[in-house]
Amino acid sequence: MVGGSLPVTVAADWLTSAWDQNAVLYTLSPAAAVAEEVVAGWLLELFDLPRDSSVGFTTGCQMANFVGLAAARHAVLQKRGWDVEQQGLQGAPRVRVIVGGEAHVTATVALQMLGFGTATLERVPADDQGRMRPDALEHILAAGDANAPTIVAAQVGNVNSGASDDIAAIAEIVHRRDAAWLHVDGAFGLWARTVAELQPQVRGLEQADSWASDLHKWLNVPYDSGLVIVRDADAHRASMILSASYLIAASGDERDPQLYVPESSRRARGFTAYAALRSLGSTGVTDLVRRCCALAVRMAAALAKEPGVAVLNDVALNQVLVRFGDDDALTRDTIKRVQEDGTCWLGGSVWHGKAVMRISVSNWSTTQQDADMSVDAILRCYRDAQDAAQG
Repeated sequence: MVGGSLPVTVAADWLTSAWDQNAVLYTLSPAAAVAEEVVAGWLLELFDLPRDSSVGFTTGCQMANFVGLAAARHAVLQKRGWDVEQQGLQGAPRVRVIVGGEAHVTATVALQMLGFGTATLERVPADDQGRMRPDALEHILAAGDANAPTIVAAQVGNVNSGASDDIAAIAEIVHRRDAAWLHVDGAFGLWARTVAELQPQVRGLEQADSWASDLHKWLNVPYDSGLVIVRDADAHRASMILSASYLIAASGDERDPQLYVPESSRRARGFTAYAALRSLGSTGVTDLVRRCCALAVRMAAALAKEPGVAVLNDVALNQVLVRFGDDDALTRDTIKRVQEDGTCWLGGSVWHGKAVMRISVSNWSTTQQDADMSVDAILRCYRDAQDAAQG
């Protein structure tokens, strides 16, 4: 799910390169710091998340997950009297880390980098659309130490199906515990929050403690641009603390970007996001997300009419999973032929043990005509693959 670049964001990206400011400190680039601050406010309003949350601009959702989960690690251990930034993890109270059975790899890699080995993760079974089962989560939590500091990582926008966990139910379960944190990986699913008819899929999202997403996907800004939002701003800043004798911290109410991300030397990412949001407005963002989802539904419906072609997921957002002839080899050959054909580009995946074609619609410039031409190309390649398989 690559997205694209709005022309105005390309222009802003050129300016960012020409200005070549290090966005680590307000002192080094007041304009970069203020642009991030403005964009942070707009995004909190757009997603209707707690307005006093803190916001960081990362390279992508991988590092956004890292930051959100670092804040989680700090907060749950602090509630048990442990300062992880000072004392490290050796000797710390054991943290229970619970993820969905189909958690995205960026979330699990972030946990790995934070010192939580993947072998220690507790995995919650998922339903047929890849959503974490709240009943299974409740059972797993009840089976363990009720006093253990706990991090639960959920997701909105399954990388294959596009389905979202029931955040309202999960949040209610998690927050029964005093030292528990709910993090949500919303690389693209968070943007469902901007469209009225999609909001029921992400009901209760505001009840989480941290959220991660990408801007270089559905906001269509150039790489690299990710987003982390943390309800507890103090935990966020504590987990990212950076100080040195030569770093001149802001002395007043100014926002120092380095308090919210791991990097010191980094690109001024706020300018491209500012350009996108300033040009689109909330209505434009809503229209962009709604249009991509509608095109995914259109493609799924057209493909499903072809004999031997099956759409395996409920098209909840912009993801379509397609299987050809109920055959792994035929499906993979069709994908290869589509990629070589060049009309559109899409990739393959494995869904519930079966090879599938994975269609993602997220580019601002994709039209209905593009979608229809792509369907025609996919079916043409499928028929060619069928002919080749039959000899």
